[in-house]
Amino acid sequence: MKMITDPYFDKESINELLKSYENLRTGKTSIFLDEEDFERIIEYYDDQEDLAKAMEAANIAIGYYPFSATILFRKADLLIASRMYYEALDALKRAELLDAADINLYILKTDAYLALDMQEKAVAVLEEAIAHFEGEDKVELLFELADVYDDYEEFDKVYDCLSMILQDEPSNEEALYKICFWTDFTGRNEESIRLYMKIIDHQPYNELAWFNLGAAYQGLKLYEKAIDAYEYALVIDEKFDYAYRNIGDAYIRLRKYKEAIEALEKVLELSKPEEVIYEAIGHCYDRMHNYAQARFHYRKASHLNPEDSKLFYKVAHTYFNEGQWNSAAKQLESALKIHRTQQEYNLLMGECKLQMGQIKEAVQYFSQAVKLRPKKISGWEALIRCLYTAEYYGEAKQQALTALELTNAKPVFLFYLSAILFAMGQPKEGLLLLERGMEKAPRLVKKFIALNPSVLENHNVVAIIARYKRKRTK
Repeated sequence: MKMITDPYFDKESINELLKSYENLRTGKTSIFLDEEDFERIIEYYDDQEDLAKAMEAANIAIGYYPFSATILFRKADLLIASRMYYEALDALKRAELLDAADINLYILKTDAYLALDMQEKAVAVLEEAIAHFEGEDKVELLFELADVYDDYEEFDKVYDCLSMILQDEPSNEEALYKICFWTDFTGRNEESIRLYMKIIDHQPYNELAWFNLGAAYQGLKLYEKAIDAYEYALVIDEKFDYAYRNIGDAYIRLRKYKEAIEALEKVLELSKPEEVIYEAIGHCYDRMHNYAQARFHYRKASHLNPEDSKLFYKVAHTYFNEGQWNSAAKQLESALKIHRTQQEYNLLMGECKLQMGQIKEAVQYFSQAVKLRPKKISGWEALIRCLYTAEYYGEAKQQALTALELTNAKPVFLFYLSAILFAMGQPKEGLLLLERGMEKAPRLVKKFIALNPSVLENHNVVAIIARYKRKRTK
C-alpha cells in the first residue's frame, strides 16, 4: 500500500526540477534543493515505476536532510516495494524517533509485517495507533486493520472495525457499503439493525443506512420489514437501483411475483441489462404459469450469457409444463451440449422422450442421470417408472433392487418393487414388500398406487393400506 501523501505536482516545473536534481546528482552544480523538492522527485520516479532512481533520490535526500522523518518514510515505502522488508523496518525505527505522530509510520510498519507474515505484530501496531489517533486518521487505520483481518480470515473482527468507523463517522459511505456485505457474511443481522437504527435516528436521510437496514431484515427473513426499509431509501434516492433489486428478491421470497416483477423492471430502467435480472423476472412469470413471458425473459438472459446452460434448461421446463415435449427436448439438447453431466438436464430429457413414446432414448437419459448421481433418489425413481411403463418388469425389478442397495434402503423403492412384483404375477411377494413399505413410510403409498391404480382392486392391498391408515390416525 502506498503511504498517505498529499503530493503537489506542477507539470510545467517538474522537468526543470529534474534537471536541477540531475546536475546535483552528477556534481555539475551545487544547487540547493529543499526537502519538498526531494519529495517531489522521489514521488515522480515512484510513479514512473523506476524504483532504482527513486531509491537513489531518497538516499541523496537523506544525505542532505538526515533528520527528515518524511524522507525516511519515503525510503521505507520504496524498500517495501522492493521487498526489502527488514531494511524498511530499520528505516522506520529511525523515522519513529523523529516523528511518532505520523500515520504513515504505522501503515508502513503494517505493510512490512504483513509481507513478512507477522500478522500479530501488524495487528498490534494498528491497535496501538488507533488508540492515539482521532478523526480521519483513526478511520484510515481502522480500514487498514479491517483489511488485515480480512486477509487472515478473521471476519467477525472485520465487522467490528467497520462498526467502530460508523460509530465515529455514521455517514462514511465506504464503511456503509462494506459492512452491508460483512453483516450478511457473518450473520450479525440483529446487531447491525441496532447500529443502523442509531445512525438513522441522527441521520434520517441516510439512504445507505436505510438500505443496510433492509438488507439486515432480509437476512433475518423479515421480508415485509425489509421492503419498508428499502422504500425509505427510495424516497431519499429514487434511482437507487440496488434497493429495487432487493425489493424484487424480497417479494419473490414472499411469493408476490407481480410486485417482484414491477421492482425488477425498475432495475432494468435504471441500470444496464443484466442476465440475473431477466432470469429473476422469468422465474416470476414461471411461478405465475405465464410460460410464454417466462420464456421471453429467460431468452433475454440467455442472449447476455449464451454459455449459461441453466437458462436453456429453464426454457425447456416452460415447454414441458405446456406439454410441448419436442420443443422442450430441443432446448435440452442445447443445454446438454454445454453441460452434459448435469443430472437434472438428463432427467428432464428422459421425461420428454418418455412422453413422446421414445422409450429406448428415455431409458438412456434416465440411466445417465443415475450414473451421474447414484445416491440421489430422483434418478432411480424416473428410471424405474420408465421401465415399468414400458413393461420391462425384469429390468425394473433389477434396478429397484440396486436402488435399495445404493440409497441406503429408501422405503420408496420397497413400494416400487412391490408394484413390479404384482405386475409380474407375484402378488404374495408384492404384499410382503407393501407391508414393509407401509411400516417404514406409509405416506409413500401414493407412489405405489400411481404406478398402477388398478392395484386397488385387490382387496388384500386395500386392507393393508387401510390398516396402516387407521394406525396413523390413532
